[in-house]
Amino acid sequence: MGLFSKSTTISEAAILDALRNVIDPDLHKDVVSLGMIKDVKIDGAKVSFTFELTTPSCPLKDQLEAEARTAAEKVAGEGNVKVNMTANVSAINQGNRPPSLAGVRNTIAVASGKGGVGKSTVAANLAVALARDGAKVGLLDADIYGPSQPLMFGLQNEKPEAFQQDGKALMLPLEAHGVKVMSIGFLVDPNTAVVWRGPMAAGALKQFMTDCMWGELDYLIFDLPPGTGDIQLTLVQSIPLTGAVIVSTPQDVALADARKSVRMFEKVHVPVLGVIENMSFFLCSACGHREEIFSHGGAKIAAADYGVPFLGELPIQTSVREAGDAGTPVVASDPHSAASAAFRDVAAAVAQQVSIRNLAPNQKPIEILLGTED
Repeated sequence: MGLFSKSTTISEAAILDALRNVIDPDLHKDVVSLGMIKDVKIDGAKVSFTFELTTPSCPLKDQLEAEARTAAEKVAGEGNVKVNMTANVSAINQGNRPPSLAGVRNTIAVASGKGGVGKSTVAANLAVALARDGAKVGLLDADIYGPSQPLMFGLQNEKPEAFQQDGKALMLPLEAHGVKVMSIGFLVDPNTAVVWRGPMAAGALKQFMTDCMWGELDYLIFDLPPGTGDIQLTLVQSIPLTGAVIVSTPQDVALADARKSVRMFEKVHVPVLGVIENMSFFLCSACGHREEIFSHGGAKIAAADYGVPFLGELPIQTSVREAGDAGTPVVASDPHSAASAAFRDVAAAVAQQVSIRNLAPNQKPIEILLGTED
């Protein structure tokens, strides 16, 4: 039963004033001032409104919905409030970009200091997790010498569609599991090594950005090769990146190389969204025993040392490897598994950091820093 009689007049202003008490814990401002409350409707004692999040992967979605309903019910009465949760992915001025990327809201590099840390597996599952939450997602396989995404998305026998527009040859990315995917692996024989010098590989990456029609995307994820070489520099000098995510295992040798990746992105003025600890632990499927094969917690400590967020830990699990080999990332093939839950949590943390960056006070447009070879 409501707290007020039927004769009580409820106003939109009163509802909005009540909702000003709901504070976004990441942005430290009330949700009304942030423009998240829209379309307030009042029908007698019944109140409804739309709560528009900055990402469909918001990890605080349930908490914010509950707080908004409770706040509005203090005016409308218990049981008289309907909250419609939606999302409109945040973005800031991305600067000069090729027309093919004009509809991309956020560009995220997934990088590692060394190979063998599962970076491509992480990139694939992050992309699928964001897409399953309702975002429009693309994945550009920027590892020209060792492309993995055609296999992980089950697209190794597919070719992108080519077409002409205004006299220019363009390609359409392929799509699987709700993600648009482009890779050099679609264009070369999988049994043939790509034996190119750095400028040729960099040129191929540029073509994937300028000659592929990506359309409207909330997130375009770049699966970078390991290290801090030509491809990384080409990317950061070609388009403004929203941020970078660093993948590492807990062992010291991987963390030492991850530190170099963090410093590289800092040097070229690309925000580091955070560090992910992959292969953090192994859980035996038969007995449940936990084995920390590569140590544990090193990436979290390193993230604190770097002064960047720790985005979460991911297990080493047979099902993750099997799913990738079968062409269906585990988030899609076994969405209710513990491994999938871990990937979803990390994807939510990445999306959260993107929103924090985009909506931070006095946020400047993303710029490209040239001349980083010095």
